[in-house]
Amino acid sequence: MSFTVYEPAPARLNRSELAVPGSNPALFEKAAASAADVIFLDLEDAVAPDDKPQARKNIIEALNDIDWGTKTMSVRINGLDTHYMYRDVVDLIEQGGDRLDLIMIPKVGTAADVYAVDMLVTQAEDAMGRKKRIGFEMIIETALGMANVDEIAKASKRNESLHFGVADYAASTKARTTVIGGPNALYGVLTDAEGDEPRDYHWGDMWHYAIARMVAAARAYGLRPIDGPFGDFSDPDGFRAQANRAAVLGCEGKWAIHPSQIALANEVNSPSKAEVDKAKRILKAMKQAQKEGKGAVSLDGRLIDIASIKQAEVMVKKARQIAKSG
Repeated sequence: MSFTVYEPAPARLNRSELAVPGSNPALFEKAAASAADVIFLDLEDAVAPDDKPQARKNIIEALNDIDWGTKTMSVRINGLDTHYMYRDVVDLIEQGGDRLDLIMIPKVGTAADVYAVDMLVTQAEDAMGRKKRIGFEMIIETALGMANVDEIAKASKRNESLHFGVADYAASTKARTTVIGGPNALYGVLTDAEGDEPRDYHWGDMWHYAIARMVAAARAYGLRPIDGPFGDFSDPDGFRAQANRAAVLGCEGKWAIHPSQIALANEVNSPSKAEVDKAKRILKAMKQAQKEGKGAVSLDGRLIDIASIKQAEVMVKKARQIAKSG
């Protein structure tokens, strides 16, 4: 273990993150009653330019008036390259009450972007005498953001999570796709010409590197890595497959752009009873091994050691966190 250790972000349950347009307040009560762990009320991409001032008012009213229960509440502000952003931040802090937990910053390209929002939030919080510090969610959705992801991840003590914005990332990198997340039939390889006939075609995951890169940066600096949207909400199997591969790579949650995706995200990002039971057995076996002066032991025909304890502890901790939230 390195002598340099970054303090982890607050341990919020973040299996599912529901996107709700600020311009459609009819959806707010339904979102509050949903099973989503986190809700982000959107002022950016889901809101037309002419509707942004009213959407901001809708969100402020909703933060004050709706019972959001124990959900973590976030608002996606507009980008730093727009004239909406500063008013989003100032009005939310001055008028939005204490219910706001997080601000989601879109299209973060450099650490300076985070610094700029941090400065504005800090000034507004201090002016209002706000005691509850707002955290930051940052969307990595441009080539510039991915190139600077490490510096972005450690740019502020407010930072809590990194999110992969697949659609804008695809546009930024000029990727040959028009779908939001999911596989691409052209991203694959044929088996060798001298092999079997007919040759097999193996699909790959065109987003593998981007998500793995973001996960490494997030985990290195104590943040939560969250996978972004899957656009085809009529394809639950496709959503589950994409969520599973993100979870395998280290993500602990995924966006839901439709209520039907909430349960899927929660399911994928919750350890099963069998997994939790095995983790508890690992901890028990290693505790006994340590009493006997052993650094490793066999369980179910597999080697387990100190690293196994860390993996098992993560699993058990997540299960307890989920149980507590229910």
